[in-house]
Amino acid sequence: MDATYIDLTIRLSLALLLGGAIGIEREYRAKEAGFRTHFLVALGSALFCVVSQYGFGFDLKDSSRVAAQVVSGIGFLGAGTIIFQKNVVRGLTTAGLWVTAAIGLACGTGMYVAAAITTAMVLLGLEVLNYWIPQLGTSTIELNFSAPSRDSVKEFISKIKQKGMEVHSYELKERRFSKEEFVEA
Repeated sequence: MDATYIDLTIRLSLALLLGGAIGIEREYRAKEAGFRTHFLVALGSALFCVVSQYGFGFDLKDSSRVAAQVVSGIGFLGAGTIIFQKNVVRGLTTAGLWVTAAIGLACGTGMYVAAAITTAMVLLGLEVLNYWIPQLGTSTIELNFSAPSRDSVKEFISKIKQKGMEVHSYELKERRFSKEEFVEA
């Protein structure tokens, strides 16, 4: 075995830390795959890489086959993280998992600088994109409130539409308390 236990520990620990850093950022952004998923993907990829390099003896001529399978396997795993909820795609994390797996493979082969630079680039890219690119798409908001009259509800909806938002539907429920009338929308 060429790698020492210290070297293996460094490889696996760095994969855990770098994958975890991306996962923390994803967790902060409330994405479906967060810290645990990303550090596990990076750590698992690093371990697969170490096993392919040292686990089968020195007669194995093509240790890159295991790494190649990690690449295709993570694509399959990432595709499974796409979650459909009420016709809205959420948790589209395939690319994040894929690059995290690559970082793990880099750590597994001992390419620490490449793994660290890639992690920095991913985090920088995610933060810069989040800051500079406006949020695209639509958001659906369910709003519940109480108003003193039906007219005030209509006025509120009119103001929402003036701000460029769409109101797809609303429901009014009347509640009467002693002499006052409240409308729940």
